[in-house]
Amino acid sequence: MLTGIEEVDWASLGHAYGPADDVPALLRGLASPDPAEREAGLDGMYGAVHHQGDVYDSTLACIPFLLELVADRAVQDRGGIVELLTSIGGIELDDEDDDLDGPAGPGPDDAEFVPAANFAMAAAAVAAGAGVFLGLVDDADPEVRLAAPVALASLHPDPARVLTLLRERLTVEPDTEVRLALVEAVGRIALRHASLRAETVDWLAWLGRAAQDPGLRLAALAQLARCSPGRIPDDIVGRVTELLEEIRTAPDDGGGESAAARMPVTLVGQVRELLEEHVAGRRTPWTEELLRTLHGALDDRVDDRIALIQAQLRSPDPGQRSDAIWLCGGLIRLWRGRYEEVVRLVGAQLADPDTRLREAATSFLERLFELGAPAADALAGVLAEGPGGASARAGGLAELTGRTGRDGALLALARSGDARAVPLLARALEGPGEVRRELLYAVDGLGPAATGLAPLLRRRLAAVEPDEDLYDRAAPLLYALAAVRGGQALPEVLRVLRAAPEHRRERVREAAARTLGAFGPAAREAVPELRELLGADSAAVATAAGRALWEVEGDADAVVPVLVRWLRPGTPGADRCAAAQALGAIGPAAAGAARALRPGLTSRDLWERVRCAAALWRVSGETERTLPVLLAAWEENRHARVEIAACLAEMGPAAAAAQLPILTELTRRRRHNAREGASGSHDIHQDEKLMTLCRAALARMERPGAWQEGPPAGGPGASGGPAGAVDPAGAVDPTGAVDPAGALGDGAEGGGV
Repeated sequence: MLTGIEEVDWASLGHAYGPADDVPALLRGLASPDPAEREAGLDGMYGAVHHQGDVYDSTLACIPFLLELVADRAVQDRGGIVELLTSIGGIELDDEDDDLDGPAGPGPDDAEFVPAANFAMAAAAVAAGAGVFLGLVDDADPEVRLAAPVALASLHPDPARVLTLLRERLTVEPDTEVRLALVEAVGRIALRHASLRAETVDWLAWLGRAAQDPGLRLAALAQLARCSPGRIPDDIVGRVTELLEEIRTAPDDGGGESAAARMPVTLVGQVRELLEEHVAGRRTPWTEELLRTLHGALDDRVDDRIALIQAQLRSPDPGQRSDAIWLCGGLIRLWRGRYEEVVRLVGAQLADPDTRLREAATSFLERLFELGAPAADALAGVLAEGPGGASARAGGLAELTGRTGRDGALLALARSGDARAVPLLARALEGPGEVRRELLYAVDGLGPAATGLAPLLRRRLAAVEPDEDLYDRAAPLLYALAAVRGGQALPEVLRVLRAAPEHRRERVREAAARTLGAFGPAAREAVPELRELLGADSAAVATAAGRALWEVEGDADAVVPVLVRWLRPGTPGADRCAAAQALGAIGPAAAGAARALRPGLTSRDLWERVRCAAALWRVSGETERTLPVLLAAWEENRHARVEIAACLAEMGPAAAAAQLPILTELTRRRRHNAREGASGSHDIHQDEKLMTLCRAALARMERPGAWQEGPPAGGPGASGGPAGAVDPAGAVDPTGAVDPAGALGDGAEGGGV
């Protein structure tokens, strides 16, 4: 075994962490009779030799030895080695990279030449030895049989032969999950090889009708939808729902048991443990992946996907309901639709005794904001019950602080704008524990009902120590106080402003200045501090102070010249953006800044163009110059659309040229900020905000009286919202729109559902 391993000069080869002289030990570990050594060997291969999918010269040198290990039936845990080889050899290069020496591909002096060549050589080397996988479809180890079909479909150079083998094996394979892997591999061949697609699609359609096993029929239907979307049956929702019910009521075949527990001393072990925990107690955990494949194939058939999820949410099986929530999380994040009934059904899961189901429902509802309203009654009901059914008052304040399930339910209720969240937030603020920062940022959606929180927020702010953690602790409280216009907290805000430590001092001052501006004339005592900040070296601080001074005093002559200085040539783009936003918030009273704003319309930076154009219109009403800039940016960067739509809505009839792009946006099914494989906690909220602004813009164009004519009237407190309030990520925008990255809140609250 591993013949010739000593003949390789491993020290001259490399991997992610330097010389590859440790690779022989990893390869021998894969062949060890000790499970811990095998796991350590596999972990090392993924961690160094095939780090993040890369292929090094040492990776290429390993391929013959890995193939040898796979072929030796005495080696245990070969399924993991098959998966490793599938990953190493399964890299598909773009057509332009096929000829590595040709003019379209990278040349020998290109930095990408060696990696691209390594990928190509790895694919060729594994394909050359892929015959070994043919003998694995009937291996005694079910984990090997589970990994072999995808390896064959991805790597073997004779797909017709593989297709025949997979279909034949399906007639005798006893293991449910292996049968499903065989069907998935058949679908993969159809996708990769057009010459075999028609035959394969016909076979999948036949299998979806003829197989006795409902799980197999569901798998065939999912692959059929994936390979040939045009052949998705019209009654897809009914068929899938019936199959799920058959699967639920079928006799238990003893599957679904997790592997024997092992210490997760490696990353591979930790991942395995998490997967086992995820499927623990599920009779048919594989349905989740089948449904995920089916939803991916249905793509923009949003109504069908919603109907399917609704059917799952009504299933007696908590596992199916949990799957539906996670699938809907991906759907609602990417696609617009009528989700009211889905949200109501998800809310109903909050009362289920299954802990994982409740957690999934809470996590989903947290990110819906206004779309969560249909679940508000369920959320309020859960929050009204303490442990053991006691009232919330008897439940203990710890239930509403930290990151508990009840805390998540409160966040979802507050973000939906339901006033029933206010007394619960008050209880949390009265208690001794830390209050989740997202709850404080949710106060601005509660309207006048939240005004009574001001004394509690003031008390909390007074207790914040002026140490290096001042910004992290004070910023959410300052934001909430701005939202409720808590002017009685002026002494506490000034204390924070004056005591700002060196660490993150500018961020503290900026946040405090914005809160003072939200207080309006009630913050007159802060004028000396704000005038001092107006001369700060930081544009963020100076512009925040200028905007606040305008809100407090209404003296544009004292503020506008200072803001205009930040528009000078050579000033960083971010600083010019901040000045433009502040001037736009002042409105016509800053008309003298129009000349300084106009050069920004031709900036190379899109965000500077957008913000200078919006500000120029707001201070001068110039449509001829500004509207073309805004419309061009609308097409250039979708993440700017919320900000642009806010300005178009203010323009009213003058923005009539924007009707077509606005109507086009309103008819799109896909969210404007949808990102495959990534999301922010505010993505749905921002897209819904865009839709609201687009509708308002159209209404304003058609009915001039719907909004005030011309740019918004300037004056202290005229903005109508927290003056320059910051979003949870600290990104500033006078309209409350998105930050330049288009990911409001991502920094504060993480990824998607």
